[in-house]
Amino acid sequence: MPLAGRVAIVTGGGRGVGRCHALALAAEGAAVVVNDLGGSVEGDGADAGPAQQVVAEIEALGGCAIASGHDIADWAGAEALVGQAVEAFGDLHVLVANAGILRDRTLANLDEAEWDDVIRVHLKGHAAPIRHAMAHWRGRAKAGEAVAGSVVCTTSIAGFAGNFGQAAYATAKAGILGLAKVVALEGARYGVRGNAVSPSARTRLETNLEASPEGVFDTFDPANVSPLVAWLARADCPATNQIFQAYGNKVKVLSLASIEHAVETEGRWTTDALDEALRDRLLTPPPLSYYVEEIG
Repeated sequence: MPLAGRVAIVTGGGRGVGRCHALALAAEGAAVVVNDLGGSVEGDGADAGPAQQVVAEIEALGGCAIASGHDIADWAGAEALVGQAVEAFGDLHVLVANAGILRDRTLANLDEAEWDDVIRVHLKGHAAPIRHAMAHWRGRAKAGEAVAGSVVCTTSIAGFAGNFGQAAYATAKAGILGLAKVVALEGARYGVRGNAVSPSARTRLETNLEASPEGVFDTFDPANVSPLVAWLARADCPATNQIFQAYGNKVKVLSLASIEHAVETEGRWTTDALDEALRDRLLTPPPLSYYVEEIG
């Protein structure tokens, strides 16, 4: 039970990858707050059932969990979620930010409300709970207590490569990469680690990944990603400021710091000199399918 005594929040924990994360954390001994509004893929409606069902599954396996219906993209709701974890279990050690919705539109057809809704749930829905968790951990650290906190952010290949019809989603996922790195930098002084995980898995948002035939390892089963999250949740896990791609039986550590090309001139560049130096070096970016095959 490597997570015995640890308290974790999983946002979007009622279905898909989030549900698998909640079950995996509980199986390793963590007390889990399963947060889920229970809305549709588009973010409409609310249903307490999915979160309650996951809590029931955890309890049936001998674990400890409670449900939360807080809106994690609301500053006060996110604060109340962190408060619920601390009140129910005495502390908070792990925050897995996972909740998200999808409103696929090309930019020419995207309306303001669709943009705002996707950015709100994905990006603000990461930032708000993290903000209040960080304030809790800062208070503990200033009181002289050991924290060993862990924030796991959920990003996507779309945040690296873009994806046709997903301007808001790709923008939010790219923003989450930056947020995770800030968590690592600011959290270090309090004993808090920050990492980002990009899962390739079958979910309500990703329906094109088919299940494998019976008896064959199911590469895109969302439960394949959860052991990585459970490892990142450990108090003694060394990983911070990392980006992981996880799918099937593969985990890859990615970098945003690679340099494709570097050119230099005497003094200031002219446009003609830039044209000569860069025209034949810059290739058309590969399609998303390339990243899916190469990264996973």
